[in-house]
Amino acid sequence: MTTPSTAANAVELDGKDLPAHCPNPAMPLWSSHPRVFLEFDAHGVAKCPYCGTAYRLKPGTVVGHH
Repeated sequence: MTTPSTAANAVELDGKDLPAHCPNPAMPLWSSHPRVFLEFDAHGVAKCPYCGTAYRLKPGTVVGHH
């Protein structure tokens, strides 16, 4: 995973990456903030409320419900 900050360059996640959280494992320790689990919208996009990193589900990814 990478850590871009714009939606066009969003971190792409697959089903194995769920539940998704930020900071992600690829982020350096110095840029860390409290872990927050991400909620994806109907378009499969989420944005971290702390650092603004954008996340996007890969096409075809199925999000399970509890």
